[in-house]
Amino acid sequence: MLTPPPPEAYPPQAHVPTTPTSTAAEGPAWLKRVLRIEWLGQTAASLFWIVSVFVYGISEPGDYLQLGAASSWLIANLAVAFVPRS
Repeated sequence: MLTPPPPEAYPPQAHVPTTPTSTAAEGPAWLKRVLRIEWLGQTAASLFWIVSVFVYGISEPGDYLQLGAASSWLIANLAVAFVPRS
């Protein structure tokens, strides 16, 4: 019967990183995206726009369009930050 060679006979295994997009020192990729000034500014602007619609009240059909536009802008910003890029 054949016996397997001892463990030291095998070459060392290469380390394969668990996250291909970032290392632990860099942090998650989404965090790098949300800390950019462009993303922060656009997200803050869309949130202020949404809040202003409610502060001034929804009384006309145009107010719903304003709310829809601001909400779409916020959703687009969130998608850019949190949806993985391929």
